[in-house]
Amino acid sequence: MPNKEEKMVKKAFIKVTLKEEVLDPQGKAVLSVLKSSGYGNVKDVRVGKYIELDFNEDKSESSERRAIEEEAEEISEKVLSNPLIEEFSIEIK
Repeated sequence: MPNKEEKMVKKAFIKVTLKEEVLDPQGKAVLSVLKSSGYGNVKDVRVGKYIELDFNEDKSESSERRAIEEEAEEISEKVLSNPLIEEFSIEIK
């Protein structure tokens, strides 16, 4: 068990996907392969990105989780996604 001065690691799990109204040519290609491979029950495919970020967390600070959420959101918006055509979701664990 870590002592008070050790830092714990928090993970941010980020999913980036194309907005519904944006065509997904990669998803259509995967769908075509699935159908030609006999998986006719698949109706649609959307392809996205999955990213994990590790953050240091100071266990003694209760506001640290919110700060991590805010930083993960800023990183997702400014670096990991294109807000014009993509949306993202974040889970912190």
